[in-house]
Amino acid sequence: MYKKYIKRLLDIIISLCSLIILSPIILIVAILVRIKLGSPIIFKQERPGKNEKIFKLYKFRSMDNKTDENGKLLPDKERLTKFGKILRSTSLDELPELINILKGDMSLIGPRPLAVSYLPYYNETEKHRHDVRPGLTGLAQINGRNALNWEDRFKFDIEYINNITFINDVKILLKTFYKVIKREGIVTRGTNQIIDFDEYRKDQKTK
Repeated sequence: MYKKYIKRLLDIIISLCSLIILSPIILIVAILVRIKLGSPIIFKQERPGKNEKIFKLYKFRSMDNKTDENGKLLPDKERLTKFGKILRSTSLDELPELINILKGDMSLIGPRPLAVSYLPYYNETEKHRHDVRPGLTGLAQINGRNALNWEDRFKFDIEYINNITFINDVKILLKTFYKVIKREGIVTRGTNQIIDFDEYRKDQKTK
């Protein structure tokens, strides 16, 4: 009952209320992004959702547009600014994902939506992370966030999918607030601190 009907209803109500309540913060962040990083303010990227259906994820951009002498964008680690790192570490860059939740692309709680390029590298068990809508936060995020290795992240994703309840979602949401405030388990992508999953799985196959 909760998983099939109530969860989506709560997603709509909470995301809509959050967009209204947080609108002053969203506006301030948008202005700062425009001033410090330029246009566009919103970063859009395709991600796989429920049943691997591709959707466009919305985030505040956190990197500049610096290029090399040939006009090619520099690596992420060179374009990720100090301001961008702050946005990522505080999760402020993820506020536009509330729109994805309202639209039905995502849920408040669920496995995080990862890159489309990762799809060919999941094993049969890991593929089940796409049986549900991806989440703004999830069980993996409260148990280590990006500091977890890939196997542990997916283990928590599958554990969540097999036990979706209202109580568990409330616990995850409350623990997420705590983690964000304490800024625990943060490893920032684009700084060579974390290897992309496709590269990780390729390395495993060569060993």
